[in-house]
Amino acid sequence: MKTYSIFGAGASGLYTAWRLLNGVAETEEGKAKQLKKGDTLELYDWGKYDFSSEYTGTRAAGARICTWHYQNDNTKSYLELGGMRYSYWNGDNGGEAGGHRVVTTVINQLGLDKYSVPFNESTNPLYYLRTKNMYLNDITSSNPAPYNVDHFGATDSPDTGFATVENLAVTATSGPQTRAEWCDFYENGRINVDLPDSSVYQKGDLLKDIGYWNLMYDQLGSEGYNYVSDGNGYSSNVINWNSAVAFQSNNEFTPGNEYRTLTLGFSSMFNALFDEILKLASEKGVNFEYHPNTRLHSILQIDGVIHYGIATRKNPNKKSASKTTDAAWLAMPRYAIDLVAQATRYENHDGIDVLNHRKVQLFLESAIMQPSYKVGMFFDREWWTESTTPYPAPILSYEITSDVLTQLSDFPQEYINLIAADDNLMETPFASAADFIKAVEACVEERLTYKQEQQILTTAKRNTIGPSVTDTPIRQVVYFGNNALDGKAEPIYGLLASYDDESFTTFWQELELGPNAERKIPISENTQPLDGPRKAPEIMVKMLRKQLAAVHFGPASDYTAVPEPLEVSYMDWSLPPFNAGYHAYAAHYNIGEVQQNIRKPSQLIDGADANIFIVGETYSNDQAWVEGAYCTAESVLNDFFGIKPIIDDTNYPFICPSSKK
Repeated sequence: MKTYSIFGAGASGLYTAWRLLNGVAETEEGKAKQLKKGDTLELYDWGKYDFSSEYTGTRAAGARICTWHYQNDNTKSYLELGGMRYSYWNGDNGGEAGGHRVVTTVINQLGLDKYSVPFNESTNPLYYLRTKNMYLNDITSSNPAPYNVDHFGATDSPDTGFATVENLAVTATSGPQTRAEWCDFYENGRINVDLPDSSVYQKGDLLKDIGYWNLMYDQLGSEGYNYVSDGNGYSSNVINWNSAVAFQSNNEFTPGNEYRTLTLGFSSMFNALFDEILKLASEKGVNFEYHPNTRLHSILQIDGVIHYGIATRKNPNKKSASKTTDAAWLAMPRYAIDLVAQATRYENHDGIDVLNHRKVQLFLESAIMQPSYKVGMFFDREWWTESTTPYPAPILSYEITSDVLTQLSDFPQEYINLIAADDNLMETPFASAADFIKAVEACVEERLTYKQEQQILTTAKRNTIGPSVTDTPIRQVVYFGNNALDGKAEPIYGLLASYDDESFTTFWQELELGPNAERKIPISENTQPLDGPRKAPEIMVKMLRKQLAAVHFGPASDYTAVPEPLEVSYMDWSLPPFNAGYHAYAAHYNIGEVQQNIRKPSQLIDGADANIFIVGETYSNDQAWVEGAYCTAESVLNDFFGIKPIIDDTNYPFICPSSKK
């Protein structure tokens, strides 16, 4: 009988368990590795997620995904205090088709597609930069942003700086167009334009060996860099990471991506995965064991057998038991992996210590940990859209989805069919009601009646998300509004009052305690992310209100302009066991070589072969996304367990290939 052990019940861990149970092997060798009746599948997790009424926990499922409902009531409004969206894939298998193909497929296979809705992004976001309130459409040559950027760079969107730097190697009509081509670019992409002698970098320089901060500073200057850094809302996008990867990742800030979320909350995908794991294990007669509040302490391969130690959440640094397994998946981020490695790093032992091999350590360090912080607030009114607010959130838009079409009872079927077939109209946000109606009438080639106009404006109205961006420590404000499942209940409006990362996380961390309070436990032992959203103290709430007031009421406003919230909680993702909200690749690494080898790190050790695998977004081709977690897990199952790919991967490599063997 076989035993497979998965450590980590987040996205990659749950996905691995699900696919081990529902995957189809293509070879005889693969069939022998599949779980069969009487085999055991173990799932360990340091935390305890609230998967179901039978498997209750301290917080919503999903590791670095965490849906938080008002009063912890799933029928009431919610906020996402972790990852919150995915890039929708329309099913086109062509190489140039965008979207997260595996996440979209999983959502469909789990029957959650009916809950998938557009994640509304403002076409005219509000900025508060260097004490100036302005909307994107107001930034012009006569009203520039308050930055002294070379070549009049402050007269356009702050995201323009990304394009300026990217044009050193990639333009809209040249450069990588497919996922496979981007993989090649990570290894071979170079600056391909002539640069003046004043530039630190020159034509022909390999981008993978250039820090992105270095390159941006060189090309944009201090003010240009600061404008992009402040105005894009994410400090993590402009740190000194691998420039080749940054070029692709920062394409997010160009048009064409359609983001979606789930009306049940993003955590619901992981509840559904867990339910499917239970169902499939029961049907196959596989012994499924879920061990919450238990972490992987150490792991070695001795005489061809994987030996691992576990520790309890109560005493996580001391081994509580030792066991063996046929295959182990470390479905965990870099910091948690390093904790496992530390247990055997400084002692003599038998066997192969995969994680502490020098080349494995080198590749583990290819991922930069990026701490992040989120604070959510609930209010009894949507004050950020009120007419008395000087700088309201410009989040109103109109967008037709399949759900909207089902509600258009005053429209003839002929109109419905025409609209459904119009790719330029379906799921395209319109900021203006007049432009929206004009586009609908052009599609159906008829004037709408007053009743039809009112119906489609009402059903297609979107009044959520945003975000607004500021250089103050709250960084981004995301407007979730009243998204409760019970539409008849008293409305409660959710606001992600702070979404920040990197150095800004320490600003809020110091406010977790406030004055006249000494720290009782070391930060290294503060596993708040496993407990779930923690109530914010009054001092943090007041600081949030001050900064929100500046964004929406102007720099001279008082904090009382923002009403007292009903409930405020935070998630400090800089704390263990994650120590990062997401990760990025460092410069001076061959990304394909890292991805191919770190997933089974014994490949980096001469003469070794250990069924110890590393999966998750950390070393993926889609860092910071659930897609990355799923794709690394899928690649392991395809290549080492003979399981047929979940989708056609001809034009969609789950991880990058490498020219180095």
